[in-house]
Amino acid sequence: MTDDWTEKYRPRSLNGIVGNPGAAATMKAWAESWNSGTPDKRALLLVGSPGIGKTTSAEALARDMGWGIVEMNASDQRTGNAIHAVAGRASLANTFGDDGQYLQASAGGRKLIVLDEADNLFGNADRGAMPAINELIRTTKQPLVLIVNDEYALTRKSAAVKGGTLRIAFRRPTSATVAGVLKKIAAAEHVTVSPEALIKIAANAGGDLRAAVHDLESLALGKTDVTVNAADQLSARVERNDMYDLMGAVFRHSDPAAARRILQNSDTDPGTAELWLDENFPYELRNTGDLVRGAERLSRADIYLGRVSRRQYFGFWGYANDLMTYGMIDARHSDSKSFERFRFPMYMSKMARSRAVRGLRGALCLKLAVWMHTSTKRVQNDVLPYLRLLAVRDPEIQITLIREARLEPEELGFLIDQKMDSRTVKNAYKTAEAETEAAVRQPAPKKKRRIAKTAPLESDTVAAVMPAALPVPSAPEPLQAAEKKPSAPAKKVQKNLFDY
Repeated sequence: MTDDWTEKYRPRSLNGIVGNPGAAATMKAWAESWNSGTPDKRALLLVGSPGIGKTTSAEALARDMGWGIVEMNASDQRTGNAIHAVAGRASLANTFGDDGQYLQASAGGRKLIVLDEADNLFGNADRGAMPAINELIRTTKQPLVLIVNDEYALTRKSAAVKGGTLRIAFRRPTSATVAGVLKKIAAAEHVTVSPEALIKIAANAGGDLRAAVHDLESLALGKTDVTVNAADQLSARVERNDMYDLMGAVFRHSDPAAARRILQNSDTDPGTAELWLDENFPYELRNTGDLVRGAERLSRADIYLGRVSRRQYFGFWGYANDLMTYGMIDARHSDSKSFERFRFPMYMSKMARSRAVRGLRGALCLKLAVWMHTSTKRVQNDVLPYLRLLAVRDPEIQITLIREARLEPEELGFLIDQKMDSRTVKNAYKTAEAETEAAVRQPAPKKKRRIAKTAPLESDTVAAVMPAALPVPSAPEPLQAAEKKPSAPAKKVQKNLFDY
């Protein structure tokens, strides 16, 4: 079975990469810097939308330099252990070529490590992947390439990716460039395609060269010519944009309708877009008047987003989107523009870094709330600050929390501001375990038998019960009549209602 046209006509060298000559030149210069030793930036970060040649460029770079290649993509298992086992071993100083030949780094033997779709890491399926990638970026002794479609989906998880990699952005090729590539492929396949059909196919692909080649192949299947009528049958593709496209449309261009369309076609809610605009507009709007107008537009957008949250009426999103696109573009009255790199929202970075801390605090408050029979909100706002002071000063309270509230070491460490393996936490747990074992070993106290009270025994009964050897006490002699005192008359007691 023959390969499809995307594989058959895939460029084998960086010279064949179209639409991104600057990116290809930067990759070539970075690769040649490895000949002089390990460079400062040991990893490349290739950023761009799907189908524009990022993976092809990485493979072409390896061929141009005579390097082997180790590739891991989204279809592979990419847990932390898997990355250490595959990419970690390949990142050693010396390695083996594709033919099994031993290669020495000192003699120019290299192997390019490619992590494709590095932004697509999914929870437990890729557990430990991000720490393993960070370690590779810092310690690799072989060239490393990270390929992402959505840059901020990866950089928000790791600061090492932002500071430890050389970022190269790939741009979508123009329709004219894509049409030129399609014309060469059609000529090689002996298929006649009208110029109008080429332009139609290229425009429909929206800069996705791989998709354009697939469309041309599908139209030419079993035919020798492709007309514009056939190209009209192609269905339009849904275009997805990221936040960097939106920032460029708002701050670097003057087409509000295009900016509004990019925002609608992105997979981001208006609240996230507002965070991006809030982070970047002070650096993009340099004029004081522009800053005031931009802040006013953004504050009004925030008011509408707040109404959406309170009233659950999502029609207000339209007003917020208009203010964040048309309003922000209209806020610029000066001609000054910035060419700095767009910044990732600091708020989102802080929230990502504090996610584990917030989760630990929530688990601690839940256990304390169950133990104290109250709400987690009451524990977090009223109990936790004072309980922290008491627990720090009194080890007995720490032991009580371990035994009664069932706190884990990391939860107790968070409460007293200590690490979970600190001496204070370890001593508290040893004491709590010793007291628990002592309580289990100690026998339970016996219950005392209660003796029922009985009426005094008569003399005959006493004689029957008492042993025969003991003398039976005789009844007292009756008093003489003279010695008897007259008894006082009994007092009359008035009965109340409860006696009846």
